Amino acid sequence: MSGLSVRDLSVSYGGVHALSGVDLDVEPGHLVGLIGPNGAGKTTFIDAVTGFVRHAGRVELDGGDLTGLRPHRRVRQGLARTWQSIELFDGLSVAENVAVAADRRSGWAAAFRETFTKPTDPGPDVEEALSVVGLTDRAGTQAVDLSQGERKLVGVARALAGRPRVICLDEPAAGLDSEESIRLGRRLRRVVDAGTGMLLVDHDMALVLDVCDTVVVLEFGKVIASGPPAQVRNDPHVVAAYLGSSAAGAEQETS
Repeated sequence: MSGLSVRDLSVSYGGVHALSGVDLDVEPGHLVGLIGPNGAGKTTFIDAVTGFVRHAGRVELDGGDLTGLRPHRRVRQGLARTWQSIELFDGLSVAENVAVAADRRSGWAAAFRETFTKPTDPGPDVEEALSVVGLTDRAGTQAVDLSQGERKLVGVARALAGRPRVICLDEPAAGLDSEESIRLGRRLRRVVDAGTGMLLVDHDMALVLDVCDTVVVLEFGKVIASGPPAQVRNDPHVVAAYLGSSAAGAEQETS
């Protein structure tokens, strides 16, 4: 199938099974949410799929086997990601930070060029990525002067600038207030509707349930539910494991 296809993905640290036999698909133009309590294996899943953690199982992108490829090779095949902790080049502008990711050369070569040569026009990929996350007016701002929420948005823009086929977003709404999160959700939805596949890991349940086409729930490294947001929200296993009885009561009051 086209898009990202993950089959029987397992990650173990000694005798601890962080992930056990996880299956997940992210099709083009499809936004998939991956949720679960702390320690469920969400970030480990992204780490494994993008090549930063050794794993068993198979990872394919548009029918091509990524299993065993190093992270930079997976990026070149069209699989991008963001990180919970955003490390920016504080001496560079927002546009220059995003341009580093858009450069097809190695990250260090791109960073060297941006740091030690005269800046050039950021290019359409950078401009479009900044527009999507709402940072066009901050393009010339030094990264050191950004808020934490803005730094997270630069991380999202970096992933978008490489025009990937699938993006894995790890806690992109962390540090954003509710209004910023809503705006981010709308912008992510616009990217997905244009044909990019997206996997979203976030603790902002309002964001995940509002913008995702499908939600997958992990508990102790295993999938316990998968389906449309409305179905997952009302799944008794999900309510017990993650959402809590208060969420079920709130849902009943609003239904």
